[in-house]
Amino acid sequence: MTYKKLRVIISGGGTGGHIFPAISIAGKLKEANPDTEILFVGAEGKMEMEKVPAAGYEIVGLPMAGLQRKIDWENLKNNVQVPVKVAQSLRRAGRIIDEFKPDVAVGVGGYASAPLLWQATRKKIPALIQEQNGFAGLTNKILGRRVQCICVAYDGMEKFFPAEKIVFSGNPIRPEIHAYSAEDRAEGLKFYGLDPARRHLFIVGGSLGAGTLNRAMRAWIEAGCPGGEDVEVLWQCGRYYKKGIDEFMAGRELPQVHYTDFIGRMDLAYACADVLISRAGASSVSEICAAHKAAVFVPSPNVAEDHQTHNAMALVRKDAALIVRDAEAAEKLLPTALDLLRDPERIRQIEANVAPLARLDAAQTIVDEVYKLV
Repeated sequence: MTYKKLRVIISGGGTGGHIFPAISIAGKLKEANPDTEILFVGAEGKMEMEKVPAAGYEIVGLPMAGLQRKIDWENLKNNVQVPVKVAQSLRRAGRIIDEFKPDVAVGVGGYASAPLLWQATRKKIPALIQEQNGFAGLTNKILGRRVQCICVAYDGMEKFFPAEKIVFSGNPIRPEIHAYSAEDRAEGLKFYGLDPARRHLFIVGGSLGAGTLNRAMRAWIEAGCPGGEDVEVLWQCGRYYKKGIDEFMAGRELPQVHYTDFIGRMDLAYACADVLISRAGASSVSEICAAHKAAVFVPSPNVAEDHQTHNAMALVRKDAALIVRDAEAAEKLLPTALDLLRDPERIRQIEANVAPLARLDAAQTIVDEVYKLV
C-alpha cells in the first residue's frame, strides 16, 4: 500500500486507556508518511491536554463534559451544565474541522470524540472509531451508525455494531511493551532497586490510582504482610492517593514495599514483575497480553456497562488471567496474588495462555484502515 500524505484528526481521551492508543496510532501514521499532519482534539482539563503535547503532537480542547452517575451536589451542578457544554463543543468541533480540513477523522473514545466525530460525519469526512472494550460504550454505539469503519479488540462485537463495518484490530499499545527476556528483567530489577532473589508483585492502578487496590494493600500491610516473607512489591498508588499513602507509610519499616505515585518506565516494571495486580481497562489488558504476564484483575465497578468485567473475563475464560471482584478485594486480593506467586508452574501456564492473545500489529491495522477510507 502507498501511504500518501494525509491530514488526520484524532479525537478522544480522558484516561490513559484512550490517550496511549491514540498516540500509538499517530506514531504509525507518521511512520507511514512523515509528512502526514495530525491534530488531536481532546477535552479541556483532561489528561490528554498534557500527555499529547508531551508526545510531540498539537492538541486543541473542547469544553466537553459527561453526565456523572453518582448523585451529589457537585455532580448535579456538573450535569446541569452538560447540555450547554455539548452545544459549545459541537460548534467548536465544526470550526476545527472547517479550519483544519482533515482527510479523515479517528475517534478513540472519551468525551471529545462524540462532538468531533458527529460533526465530521455530518460534513461527509470519512471516519473511523476504535472501540477498545469488550462492551461498547453508548457514544461509540451511536457513532457506529455514522462512521465507515469500527476497529475492535474483542470477539462478538456484532451485537453492538453493524457487522459489515467491523475490523478486528486489537488495541494499540505503547511500542516499548513486549515479551521480556532475562536481560530485560535484570535491567528492571536494577532500575527499581529490587532484590533478584525475591519474587516480585507489581500493583498498578493507573495514573490516578485505584482506591480499591490501595485499600487492599493497606489492609495487607496492617495485618503484617502475611505470606510476603520473600516477596517485594512495586506499588503504583496514583497521584490522587499519594499524600494519604505517605501518611499511612510514615514510621513503617517495610523495605520490601516500594510505592510511588507514577511509574515512568512501565516497560521495566512489567519486565521484573512475576505477577501483576491491575484494573481491567482495555489498554491495561492489552499491554499485559503483549508482555506475556500473569495477572490478577480487579475490574472497576465505576465504569459504564461494567465493561472492565467483560474485558477481564475474555482472558479468564481462556485461563489467561485471574479475577477478584472489587467488593471482595480487601479480603481476597493479596492472598490470591500471593498464592499465585508461590506457584511458578501456574504462572507459566497463564503466561502461555495469555501470549497468543497479544495483538502487536493493532496500530498498523488501524492505519491501513484509515488509508482504505481515503
